[in-house]
Amino acid sequence: MVEIDPTEHEIAELGPKVNGIDDVEELREMLELETGGEDRAPVKTLINSRIEKLEADGEEIDPETVDLAELSIADVANMVRDVDDGDVLRDLLEREKAGEDRSGAITQIENRIESVEGTDEGDGEAVEYVPPEEKHPDLDHPTADKQYVEGVSGETYRDMWVYCETQQGELIEVSKEMLGRAREMMDEYNSEDGYGGDEEGNPEDVVAVLIGDGVGELAEEAIAYGADRVVYHDDPRLERFRHKPYTELYVHMCRDFEAAWRDYHEPRYNVFPATNNGRDLSALVQGELDSGLASDCSDLYIDDAMISNPAKTGKPGDSVEFERVLHMPRPDFSGFEYSTILCIDKPHRDFHPQGASVIPGAFEAPEPDPEREGEIVEHDIDLPDEWFQVEIVDHDTLDSGVDLTGREVIVALGRGIGTDPTRGIELGVELVDAFDDADLGLSRGVITASYAFDGHVADYITEERQIGESGQAVEPDVYIAAGISGAVQHKVGMDESEVIIAINDDPDADIRDFSDYYIEGDLFEVLPKLTAAVEQGGSIEAVTGASDD
Repeated sequence: MVEIDPTEHEIAELGPKVNGIDDVEELREMLELETGGEDRAPVKTLINSRIEKLEADGEEIDPETVDLAELSIADVANMVRDVDDGDVLRDLLEREKAGEDRSGAITQIENRIESVEGTDEGDGEAVEYVPPEEKHPDLDHPTADKQYVEGVSGETYRDMWVYCETQQGELIEVSKEMLGRAREMMDEYNSEDGYGGDEEGNPEDVVAVLIGDGVGELAEEAIAYGADRVVYHDDPRLERFRHKPYTELYVHMCRDFEAAWRDYHEPRYNVFPATNNGRDLSALVQGELDSGLASDCSDLYIDDAMISNPAKTGKPGDSVEFERVLHMPRPDFSGFEYSTILCIDKPHRDFHPQGASVIPGAFEAPEPDPEREGEIVEHDIDLPDEWFQVEIVDHDTLDSGVDLTGREVIVALGRGIGTDPTRGIELGVELVDAFDDADLGLSRGVITASYAFDGHVADYITEERQIGESGQAVEPDVYIAAGISGAVQHKVGMDESEVIIAINDDPDADIRDFSDYYIEGDLFEVLPKLTAAVEQGGSIEAVTGASDD
């Protein structure tokens, strides 16, 4: 009998529990219970992922001597993934056919052979290319009139461009994080162990883009955080983000801007922040440039990729190694798995710049180097009046933004508010207001739940406040988690906090294991006491002292 029956637990609670199990057979029994009970796809994915990890971490399998009868189809798939020798793969294929003869295992081996060596399927002739407007003359093709749609190949691409978002005259934290990561990637890219620079051996640069009012004053700071070059456009009308002018300016900078240093067609890579404005701009820019975009990425790295898809290689049976590919991992909608997105050219289409938006907090902001030198370039063109047809006549500024990464204190609320969701949020906001520099965060469980919130409280329930694997990653001085169980997906977004204070009425909640202070109690009773303690004492010592009550 298994110790944990998954059908008796919420999805959010199962992550750390499942990841703490090392017995594959017990996990398989749990999978059977879930399949025969709730049958929730995310839970089955979580359990299967744990099984695959344990099996992959086991004894190393020698494909030349392994007894295939002892391997599951999943084991075979994992094993052949790392085999590059066609003779070894063919031997595996013969042994499988002579033994278990499982169609699934045979398919996995044959697919790996095709990936390594290609196939003669389709007699190896190149795929005939027919332009969309000729292939489907009965359909409208609105992209045919777009300014930047191209079907060219062989153009020159260079550099990694980073859109640096600003707020109230300052670089936001995620802009610094992206510059730091871009610097790391391009340093490795330009090294002897990397690509040694571009195709001609010249180093490629990190180019920071600043658009707004007075942003030229931030150029030196962008260089200090890792940029080799800063391209900026200043205009009082750009004080607030606007879709049309920001998109047109960015596209002009990276495509039509005539400058001695920009001796290439377009950037090789474009990176944006996955903020409200950054998400909008990234999609608009990449769409205007007729390329792709991987949104809400949690990591970035540059590597080669072996591709056998004829749509990308142009010829069935060919496996082509694409170089300098930006790998863009992002969490899927379940929060349990990751997909790595690639933006790869086709024989008759260039997909550049390769584009990504990055979740705030995914990377650590580097220490600025005021001694770094770089080039500052002003982008100065006339902005047509039609770009500003919509006039902003009034706006409200929130007391607290949704960028949680720079706060000293985060008060995070979870499903523990479920008995009275509106009151729970109100208590959290009251505690936030008691601090000088604090903000409200939420667990994924609150975002996805069907709670009904009354009045102004509903304004706080936004995805931008989500903390965790598919939200923001924060490192405040103090992190107060109220009614949060401590699922691993939430933990990765806050476990680097200096001090973690957890409030939970479950004495065995997983968050207890990685909290500095654990207050066992009802958040509806504890939060008011903490608020009073902060208002009276104004320090973390006052907060922790309140736990004695």
